[in-house]
Amino acid sequence: MAILQQIIFAIIVGITFFVAYKKYREIYENIKLGKAEDRSGNTAQRLKNMSMFALGQRKMFRNLVPAFMHLFIYVAFLFTQIELIEIFIDGFTGIHRFFYSVVSLGGLYTVLISFIEILSVGAFIGTTVFLARRNLLKVPRFQMNEMTGWPKLDGNLILYGELLLLLGIFTMNTADMTLHNGEYGFAISGLLMPLFAGFSEGTLHVLERAGWWLHILVVFGFINYLPYSKHLHIMLAFPNTFYGNLDGGENKGEMRNMDKITAEIKMMLDPDAPMPEEEEGEPEKFGAKDVEDLSWKSLLDSYTCTECGRCSAACPASQTGKLLSPRKIMMDTRDRLEEKGKNIREKGADFDDGKSLLHDYISIEEIRACTTCNACVEECPVNINPLNIILELRRYAILEEANSPEEWNLMFGNVYEDCLVRSFS
Repeated sequence: MAILQQIIFAIIVGITFFVAYKKYREIYENIKLGKAEDRSGNTAQRLKNMSMFALGQRKMFRNLVPAFMHLFIYVAFLFTQIELIEIFIDGFTGIHRFFYSVVSLGGLYTVLISFIEILSVGAFIGTTVFLARRNLLKVPRFQMNEMTGWPKLDGNLILYGELLLLLGIFTMNTADMTLHNGEYGFAISGLLMPLFAGFSEGTLHVLERAGWWLHILVVFGFINYLPYSKHLHIMLAFPNTFYGNLDGGENKGEMRNMDKITAEIKMMLDPDAPMPEEEEGEPEKFGAKDVEDLSWKSLLDSYTCTECGRCSAACPASQTGKLLSPRKIMMDTRDRLEEKGKNIREKGADFDDGKSLLHDYISIEEIRACTTCNACVEECPVNINPLNIILELRRYAILEEANSPEEWNLMFGNVYEDCLVRSFS
């Protein structure tokens, strides 16, 4: 029977990681569709940012209640990987409680698993609170237009999955504790033992294995579910914060100048400025119309979005009833990127579906509503930059499509005239 379990376990592991690899590879290839952008250098500062924002969750603690609830779940997730390692060893070798029976950690093992169980209770509280916030309290940022359908279901599914994980781990530990007359001394499972009192040894074995399989199967489900879910940020928050803007580098909210435009303006202001080199091939496009016109970092941002809505809750345009929602910008970019990547894989790189990020996913009204205040960037827990995408789309609309309101055209004309006056003064 033990050999059969090992064979089944190995087959499931192989299928799980093969299917997951294919999807994660697709995401990697999709991100590579973006334009090159140098984010190297200053490794020490980048590691510091990653530690503060991805690992330390610094921005989350601006609102203490949800921050602590999230911290319970996050820390429990990190520490339960220790018990998950033991489950994998059990699955492949049939050795039960490897760290207790083979490594002989003894009292340290009891303390470690007890600590994990206490964290799991905190995770249960946090999960219950988040379900209530989404479905009973109806926190406004979870009720916006873009949070209907799949996004709403996605947010709930992962929380239900958390509850199944906890059910599996406590069923396994409590049944095991009851079988061994409390030998392991686990803190929470010891308190739950009366629930299993009176069960036969065979029933307890079944419950222990049922909890074991439930836990690991939910874990395998998560591995394959994450790349389709907003919870991919669990993994991508680390590279995203590492490659984010550095403090003291770019001015916050600054629009990056294009070299070609900078050279033209310099020539207007200084007739003696050197002429820009002639371009070979197709001239450079101004701004971004579709996802491949954005940088790879903006595409990574779209996959890292947690859909928490803190950006939209802080956005003055969104809060005054304008069409703009920075969260929707990131969700639309990710959706279009998924569609574009699928088209390339199935129909070739030259296939044109006649759609684009601008107009088909994100409207002109949305990008015009942005005040470039940078509030969305400041609020994001994992340093995502919706503003950069908005500015690139707006740049394309104005410079490539001449699509701007009359008020803006008057402003542009005044700036142009001022440049002419300066160049001849």
